[in-house]
Amino acid sequence: MANPFVHVELLTTDPGKAKAFYGSLFSWKLQDVQMGPGSTYTMIQPGEGTGGGLMQQPMPGAPSSWLAYVVVDDVKVSTAKAQSLLPRRPSSTAAISLYPGRSIFM
Repeated sequence: MANPFVHVELLTTDPGKAKAFYGSLFSWKLQDVQMGPGSTYTMIQPGEGTGGGLMQQPMPGAPSSWLAYVVVDDVKVSTAKAQSLLPRRPSSTAAISLYPGRSIFM
């Protein structure tokens, strides 16, 4: 696959319930990593396939959601291509660059 998924991430309103549910449902190995005072990131190791993580939803009032990360050769080129493919409407999907070398499309 030219551009495989390389990481999936759950931003959840209840990390404890999410860990209990997905850990039991899929027998995933879950490992908590402290990310600073009061912040924990849980690594998901499924055994086979793409791994990921889960964490507390950082946006107050936002629902739980899954994010998928895809590897590309050049993030600037891929971002420009994605933006060129988007409809030109005020409510259209937008590209957001949060970190150097990463773009998120919503």
